[in-house]
Amino acid sequence: MTGRQTIVQLLPQLNSGGVERGTLEINRALVAAGHRSIVISGGGRMVPQLEAEGGEHVTMPVWKKSPLTLLQVPAMRRWMQTVRPDVMHARSRVPAWVTWLAWRRLPAEARPAFITTAHGMNKPNAYSRIMTRGETVIAVSNTCRDYLLACYPDVDATKVRVIHRGVSPDEFPHGYRPDSAWQQQWYDTYPQLRDQFVACLPGRVTRFKGHLDFLEALAQLNADGRIVHGVIAGGEDPRRQAYSQELRARIRTLGLDRQVVFTGHRSDIKDVISICDVSISTSIRPPESFGRAVLESVRLGKITLGYAHGGVGEVLSTVFPAGCVPLQDVDFLATQIAAAMDGKISPPPAGHQFSLAAMQQAELQLYDELTAGCEQRQAA
Repeated sequence: MTGRQTIVQLLPQLNSGGVERGTLEINRALVAAGHRSIVISGGGRMVPQLEAEGGEHVTMPVWKKSPLTLLQVPAMRRWMQTVRPDVMHARSRVPAWVTWLAWRRLPAEARPAFITTAHGMNKPNAYSRIMTRGETVIAVSNTCRDYLLACYPDVDATKVRVIHRGVSPDEFPHGYRPDSAWQQQWYDTYPQLRDQFVACLPGRVTRFKGHLDFLEALAQLNADGRIVHGVIAGGEDPRRQAYSQELRARIRTLGLDRQVVFTGHRSDIKDVISICDVSISTSIRPPESFGRAVLESVRLGKITLGYAHGGVGEVLSTVFPAGCVPLQDVDFLATQIAAAMDGKISPPPAGHQFSLAAMQQAELQLYDELTAGCEQRQAA
């Protein structure tokens, strides 16, 4: 990018998840390049990290899926008029609506560039269409791009740009193992996992992650005398307690009480994945748009098994084809876990596809292009 620019990223909250982590990764790249990086959200546990890494945070209630959130539109428009950012980059639907409604009421010559990133494959409807209204639309995978264009055939395909998510080899080094102090604390907390074969399912505890299939596969192995312990590593949504209760009831029914643990949200997911023997992705519908946890697991050198559809299928077919499992084929998933136990599946080698550096470079280049376009528009 040429000259110091002011880039604003918008998302509902900064708590946990791939969107939030990607926001911080772009923040770091912007700061390193000497630009002003601002994030607008409803706040969250990751705000201190954002600010410690040189970004600015503006708290604005742009996360509730309520018509009342649109009352923030005038405030957003005034904020843009005061700060005069170069780019407004919306990463979620509610913030995108607030931003777009404020942006379009500005004089054309005073508008910043407005872009959106489709991080997920949301149900196509008028509400979700907002993610196609960016002057440029980023799709996080080829799968995501194809989905957008199929759902919204009137969208100009030339404005949809694929920028795959990425993982840093420094943050997720191949062959990584947690230090002895971390391991001691882990086994003090979960003594039942010591000296056991452990399968990890990382990700938030929501139904589309397919936890029930994961549990069925463990139960099949258990019935065959192949004892596999399970780690469900992810935060539980207080709004979806019924699902968490359903999972726990199913665990009791399957006789897996002593074999499955819930860790809750973990900021040390790299360590959690690394201490386990295999990493699993059983995301069902809607499919993952990219499959970041799958890529992280592979980059750590961990045997990774996942349903081969959506973004997970796109990533695994590229970086670890041996990990591909047909959608909801629980029998095959159990068979592959057993094969991993028997040493019949080799761990993935180190690789460089889908790097964080490439993602950061591509997004900063896009900001540069859009900023130049705005300057030309304003000059005209």
